[in-house]
Amino acid sequence: MSQIEITDVSVTFDQKNRTINAVQDVSLKIETGEVYGIVGLSGAGKSTLVRTINGLQKPTKGTVVVNGVDITKADKKALAASRKKIGFIFQNFNLINNRTIGQNIAFALTAGGYPEKKQPQKIVELLSMVGLQDRQDNYPAQLSGGQKQRVGIARALANDPDILLCDEATSALDLETAEEIITILKDINERLHITIVFITHQLEVAKDLFDRVAVMENGKIVEQTTAYNLFANPKSNMAKRLVNRFLDEQLPDEVKDRLKDQQGVILTLKYQGDDSLDPVITEISSNTGVSISILQGRIEYIHSNAIGVLAVFITGDQNAISKAVAQFTQKVDMVEEVAR
Repeated sequence: MSQIEITDVSVTFDQKNRTINAVQDVSLKIETGEVYGIVGLSGAGKSTLVRTINGLQKPTKGTVVVNGVDITKADKKALAASRKKIGFIFQNFNLINNRTIGQNIAFALTAGGYPEKKQPQKIVELLSMVGLQDRQDNYPAQLSGGQKQRVGIARALANDPDILLCDEATSALDLETAEEIITILKDINERLHITIVFITHQLEVAKDLFDRVAVMENGKIVEQTTAYNLFANPKSNMAKRLVNRFLDEQLPDEVKDRLKDQQGVILTLKYQGDDSLDPVITEISSNTGVSISILQGRIEYIHSNAIGVLAVFITGDQNAISKAVAQFTQKVDMVEEVAR
């Protein structure tokens, strides 16, 4: 059995004479020790879905089973026991401002029934895990956003959970600080073998952290895949939108305007692996007699596997251009003509 099994879950809200279908017939399985991402735009239903895992949101229908316990049917005692093994990391930190960092963590330890005499040592251990062992006497206002989120991680680990739920845990941070948080979470996952469920709209997180990912749109799961395949070969329209936005495959309007009066074809080429496309471009240009100009390109690494995106402008005889396009289609993973 998977550590988390969500089966046919729907969540509806009644508001001012209308029904909102926040989550619709979602089913997914999350395995022990993996980092599972749920991505989508704001309002997709990500947060509502994740809150069904720890019972903060009761499904309108369907079941949620965590560590063999049916959360949707558990009594108060069983639900409290299950929640104790599920840590939660918030988007906006949710620290108690008039308590020190050490006191914030002590509050979580006390709430979980941790012995008071052992708390000082446990607080040091938790803060050391996130690199803040020298800041336990500081107050939240004395910390940066990234440091506050580190405290949030330490607090979420207070009761030795085997699952961490992360609700947009990096979206309030700048890119560099978000990468630091991702590194800490990866280390925690690898060292402690804690299952992480992370919801976000930022694909920067997906490429560096997730093992598998679900894409949500309008309360539904529209795609489930590995993190690499999400970028290499997105299937759903929403996944394609998110990936295209991240890879920035769109040519700037200025480039399109500069080329609009020239005869030729603009192609977006996507390929997998570290090999450069330079030999392919040279070969196709030589075979067909066309001229090929590189307009823009980038390479991203997803779990150490490369994905390249290149935009080229092909000019020449129309028949030769058609042959060149056909040859690119045979030699790279994806070819798409860019409308001008």
